[in-house]
Amino acid sequence: MGSPEFALPTLKALAEHYPVVGVVTQPDRPAGRGNMLTPPPVKVLAQQLGIEVFQPEKLRNPEAMEKLRTWSPDLIVVAAFGQILRQAVLDLPQFGCINVHASLLPRWRGASPIQAAILHGDTVTGVTIMKMDAGIDTGPILAQREVAIQPDDTAGSLSDRLAEEGANLLIEVLPEYLAGRLHPKPQPKEGATYAKMLTKEEGHLNFEESVHQLVNRVRAYHPWPSAYTFWNGQMLKIHRAQAVQDSQATLGKRKVIEGYPAIGASDGWLVLLEVQPAGKRAMDGKDFLRGARSWSEE
Repeated sequence: MGSPEFALPTLKALAEHYPVVGVVTQPDRPAGRGNMLTPPPVKVLAQQLGIEVFQPEKLRNPEAMEKLRTWSPDLIVVAAFGQILRQAVLDLPQFGCINVHASLLPRWRGASPIQAAILHGDTVTGVTIMKMDAGIDTGPILAQREVAIQPDDTAGSLSDRLAEEGANLLIEVLPEYLAGRLHPKPQPKEGATYAKMLTKEEGHLNFEESVHQLVNRVRAYHPWPSAYTFWNGQMLKIHRAQAVQDSQATLGKRKVIEGYPAIGASDGWLVLLEVQPAGKRAMDGKDFLRGARSWSEE
C-alpha cells in the first residue's frame, strides 16, 4: 500500500524479493495545468511490474475489505499510502501490517515528517520500520536507520534518500521478522512530535520570521507546496534561497544583493536564488531580475 514517489523503492525491492499479490494505491487524481487525470506513481510502477492494482476511494468500504480478503496476504507493507488503516485491515494478514516511515519515531509522527524535520532545523532524521497499530505512527519498532540532513537538502532531495534507505532497511529486517526472530519494541514515551498534513497556503512566506527560518521553509516546501510570495499581484514561487544576516534590514523591502532579488525579513535578507513567476518556468534569480526592473525599492 503506497502512493507517491517515496513508495517506489519499497515496491520495487519487495517485488524483487517476494511475491507481491497486489498493490493498493490512491485513485487517479486531476493534476498539472490541464487537470489531467493522473495515476499515482505507485500504480504506474505496479503496472510495469505486472502486479494487480486496486484503487479504493476509501479502504473502509466493504468492497475494499473483500478485495483484500481475496488476495489473502501474509503481510501488508505500507509506505506513504495516504489512508488510515482500520483494525480489520491490521488484523487481516498473519504477520500484520509493516510501515516504512520517514522519520526516527516517535519524532515526527504524521503526514509530513520530511518537511517537518527540515522546517524545524533538525540535522538528523532517518527511517523507521514499524509494526502498525490503530494509532497514527504509534506502533512498535522493528528497526531504525539515521540519515543526516545536509544544509542544502530540500524535502525532495531528502525524500529520495530516505525512500532508498527505507526500502533497503525493510528488505534487511523482513527475513528475521517473518522467521519470528525479530520482535518489535514499543516506541519511547519521550520525544513524540507530530507533523500535520500540509496545505498549499502554508507556502505563503511571512517575512516577520527570521531569515534562517524562511530559508528552512523554502527548503521544506520544495517541491510541494512550494514557498511563495506575491510580486505585482501575482504569485512568485521561491525554489532556492539563502540568508544574509543584517540587523538593519527593512521588513518586506525589496532590493538587489550581488545581482539577486532579495526581500527584507526580521533579522536579514532572503536572497532569492531560483524563482518561478506565475505562468513561467523556474529560473535563476538573476534572470528573473532582467524582466523585473522595478524590483528594487532603493
